[in-house]
Amino acid sequence: MKQFKLVLALLFLFSTVNPALATTTLKSEELVDLVKHYKYLHQHPELSKKEHKTGDYIAKELAQLGFTVTPGLAGTGVVALYANGDGQTLMLRADMDALPVEEQTGLPYASQIPVMHACGHDVHMTVVLGTAKQLIANKHAWQGQLLLVFQPAEEIGFGAKAMLNDGLFEKFPQPDFNLTMHVAADLPAGKIGYVKGYAMANVDSVDISVFGRGGHGAYPHKTKDPVVLAAQIITHLQTIVSREISPLDSAVITVGSIHGGTKHNIIGNEVKLQLTVRSYSDETREYLLTRIKEVSEGLARTSGLPETLLPKVVVKDENTPSVYNEPEYTQKLVNQLTRALGEAQVVTVDPVMAGEDFARYGRTKAKIPSALFWLGAVEPTRYQQAKNTGQALPSLHSAKFAPDAEKTIATGVKGMTTMALSLLAK
Repeated sequence: MKQFKLVLALLFLFSTVNPALATTTLKSEELVDLVKHYKYLHQHPELSKKEHKTGDYIAKELAQLGFTVTPGLAGTGVVALYANGDGQTLMLRADMDALPVEEQTGLPYASQIPVMHACGHDVHMTVVLGTAKQLIANKHAWQGQLLLVFQPAEEIGFGAKAMLNDGLFEKFPQPDFNLTMHVAADLPAGKIGYVKGYAMANVDSVDISVFGRGGHGAYPHKTKDPVVLAAQIITHLQTIVSREISPLDSAVITVGSIHGGTKHNIIGNEVKLQLTVRSYSDETREYLLTRIKEVSEGLARTSGLPETLLPKVVVKDENTPSVYNEPEYTQKLVNQLTRALGEAQVVTVDPVMAGEDFARYGRTKAKIPSALFWLGAVEPTRYQQAKNTGQALPSLHSAKFAPDAEKTIATGVKGMTTMALSLLAK
């Protein structure tokens, strides 16, 4: 670890971007071109695992820039590599999938199908594409290998795991650094936000089947009511977070779905619960999942159910691990961003309990330093009006989420290009 910190310190000491050697600001015609790409991607969204046309579009653009392009990883993923002499390898990642949301933005380039880039993945792709173009234009100022990963199926927690399982870091150079950006629906365009340490949460989906012995609603004493037991479980689960987890730790147990019974006067045999469980540390995650099972089974035993009718607790195989921004690595990048954008434009933000599978790329055996930055996407005047009036802005995944395209893309490309040049500088 000491050796890593020394290397990192030396790297950034000698890699401050020299404006005389590199251009990080887009020219007006370059921005116009990128916005055209953005509008195409926005107007032609594709759902998770179905990003065929999106992948083809990106692959064609990168091939024209001189990248060696490999489509089809994990089904629809695209990997592009550009070797520019000896040096380290930097991975830039963008996700490609859209959501089953019918767009209500009123934009002239709005999606015409009930699928929408409501999470800004169209911006992410455009920013990485724009950064690639800037780095090729400034290849005299850096050396090493640039690895671009356009990942499918982030929204369902499938893509990063599938890319790694398909040999991403075996078929291509293993990165020395990982970097990505995600649009922020609560930050004005022109600003970039960051968190050092845990930035996003572990996300688990848990199914609980609560069993009982059904019967007539008029004779509850002759039954074992799974509805009452389910209600007790739901109530008690909340005390795990409020009474068993430190107030200084963050955790969420939300019961998002409950289904049971068929009629007013019938006590059924089963109730089904669906939970989302969120945490930052792996230790807290394991504790939460263990206690959910213990609480569910314990309450069932207390109600008099036999072992054969204890609740069935299933943790779905779709976990998204928490995003951890390696603090020293992140701070060095923040220093570069501040020099390029100005101190007022680079701001600290709070961690969130949402999930992002970008985390998986840093959780391999190599423990690759990784960082996710938040890219402000709200038109600044609209942001200020909302702040003054207390009016809520459309959130990510909202049918009305509409980034300030030009300013968001320009800031994203300048920021990501600056960070990439600092990591790969000659």
